Amino acid sequence: MEHHIYAILIGYFLGAIPFSFLIGKLRGIDIRKVGSGNVGGTNVLRSAGAFYGALAFFLDILKGYLAVIFVSSLGINAMLLSGSFAVFGHCFPIYLKFKGGKGVATTFGVFLAINPWSGLVFFLIWLLIVIFTKYVSLGSIIGLLGASIFTFFIGKDYWVIFLALSLFSMLRHKENIKRLLNGNERKTDVVKYFFGKGKKN
Repeated sequence: MEHHIYAILIGYFLGAIPFSFLIGKLRGIDIRKVGSGNVGGTNVLRSAGAFYGALAFFLDILKGYLAVIFVSSLGINAMLLSGSFAVFGHCFPIYLKFKGGKGVATTFGVFLAINPWSGLVFFLIWLLIVIFTKYVSLGSIIGLLGASIFTFFIGKDYWVIFLALSLFSMLRHKENIKRLLNGNERKTDVVKYFFGKGKKN
């Protein structure tokens, strides 16, 4: 039980660090009041540029990854618990009155730490969908679900936790899903952003 409490606390308070908000502040931007208003890497990318967007993505991935690694000596259950609470912390950070991001990058970090192949599957699906459709939200949703299904097919019992995290992220994307269905979801040409030619669509 003590191990589980430790995993929860490590995961939550690490995951709750609002890197996108802090990076925005460094640029003189309140990320909650520009663009989509989401406290996440995509909004930093659109609002502050490629370098800061990449930094936000990296740090959000890293906190999910480290939340798992820090408790790896306690076993897979503690790793899953810490990773799950890192995602929860990102979405409901105590430091920002529990109003955070959507948890995709942090979930990716958790997947990478627990099963790197599942993380790779997510990234490849996400990248292909974003390149061809320019819908980051669509790539995120399908990528997480695809990685969860992959984890099931390679026989890992924790695929259920991966699926639960993916469905939680889908719930966080409900407004994006509505816009996708209505055909007015915002597009982001990630490739052009990182070559310095990005534009807001």
